[in-house]
Amino acid sequence: MSIIREQDLIDSVYDALQYIACYHSPDFIKSLHQAYEHESSPAARDALAQILLNSYLCAQDSRPLCQDTGIVVAFVKVGMSVTWDTYRSLQEMIDDGVRRAYRDPDNTLRASIVSDPAGKRRNTGDNSPAVVHVELVPGDKLEISIAAKGGGSENKSHLAMLEPSDDIVEWVLETIPKMGAGWCPPGVLGIGIGGTAEKAVLMAKESLMAPIDIQQLKVRGPANRAEELRLELYDKVNKLGIGAQGLGGLSTVLDVKVVDYPTHATSLPVAIIPNCAATRHIHFTLDGNGPAKLPVPKLEDWPQVALDSASPARRIDLDALKHKDIQQWHPGEKLLLSGKLLTGRDAAHKRIVELMSKGESLPDGVDFTNRFIYYVGPVNPVRDEAVGPAGPTTATRMDRFTDFMLKNTGLLGMIGKAERGEETVASIKQHGSVYLIAVGGAGYLVSKAIKSARVVAFEDLGMEAIYEFIVEDMPVTVAVDSRGESVHLTGPEEWKARISNIPVVTA
Repeated sequence: MSIIREQDLIDSVYDALQYIACYHSPDFIKSLHQAYEHESSPAARDALAQILLNSYLCAQDSRPLCQDTGIVVAFVKVGMSVTWDTYRSLQEMIDDGVRRAYRDPDNTLRASIVSDPAGKRRNTGDNSPAVVHVELVPGDKLEISIAAKGGGSENKSHLAMLEPSDDIVEWVLETIPKMGAGWCPPGVLGIGIGGTAEKAVLMAKESLMAPIDIQQLKVRGPANRAEELRLELYDKVNKLGIGAQGLGGLSTVLDVKVVDYPTHATSLPVAIIPNCAATRHIHFTLDGNGPAKLPVPKLEDWPQVALDSASPARRIDLDALKHKDIQQWHPGEKLLLSGKLLTGRDAAHKRIVELMSKGESLPDGVDFTNRFIYYVGPVNPVRDEAVGPAGPTTATRMDRFTDFMLKNTGLLGMIGKAERGEETVASIKQHGSVYLIAVGGAGYLVSKAIKSARVVAFEDLGMEAIYEFIVEDMPVTVAVDSRGESVHLTGPEEWKARISNIPVVTA
């Protein structure tokens, strides 16, 4: 019989969340590096290099891999013979570990959780509560798989109640392109098949906790239908040509997980949940002998990847930029930005639109004339940082505000991640604006280019406040040019065609 002490569990949750915020797992790094070495698309290869370099820097400096440090999800298996040395609930103890991890002054993590989700959506301030799933199992141990799931990938989850005769592969291949690039590919797809609606979703989510092992499966061969589907989907999803960050390329997924469960004769529930380029999860066991002992990362385990300095990049002075200047930029072109940026996400955009619609002035310091807005919610700085990790958020969420902003504020352009909707691309073309992307999953690397940061408006919104950044050589790529051409359309189309022409090598 094991006696699980309250403090051991709290300490273990704290350690695990700090750990996964900063360190990719070795299987993920190995798989991502293989994708980098195999990649033929220059844009996708550059994005993979940034993610790998970001991962190394985060491991070296113990800082978050991504500014979105996630919603905490824990799958807890409680041995039937476990005894507890506590009067508190499992949820309460896990939430204490979450609070401690996210408020750690030495490595502050971003608080992203809001309460009253259908109402005032107020930030809880400490990233609690966690989402906890509990299962009673034989034994005398406590096993926990814990993850920090980013919103960009979680928002691309899908559930379908298919007919029993429907083709699962066909549905997945129709769904993946609709997910866009907001989930920051390449990553891992979790697929749950069977059971009921909620069972399929839970299986998809829990499958993402497993190590990346698709190459080992290829070598040994499938043992059942679920493994056959893994291999088939891994091959066919990568042939879609979506590529890293949706720019077009050879690697869209690093692995596909498939878990199934018996279901009703009339049902075929299927769920897809993707994991992003900041895949964060770890498994630990408590047996009554103290808190969990996590593996010690070694920097030599990270591949040494340098950004291609030979690749041309146009240097841009943001403080001297005029409308005519951006007309010269081309889709897929690399830029290095220096000067002042304003930031703003969903909540800030909503307030701006409300104020201007009522004829009220914007706060002092918020003038978008000939300026760019960066869609970001940064992590708070520690030590001598100007700002913590500050990678882009999914730009698609700002589509509903974009035409208003371009019509009424003098805004030149926008910076985010992932594609823009058809109407937004049309608005960008109409106003002769541009949309640039930074690499999702490279938030700490991006923050190195931010030399100064100050809140200029809506401080009560926390990480969604409007900041003024002063940046130096911030790397971005032109995603939609002033003529309305989008690399998120042309890139995957080009690489899907190229992949289809690559001859199949047989033994």
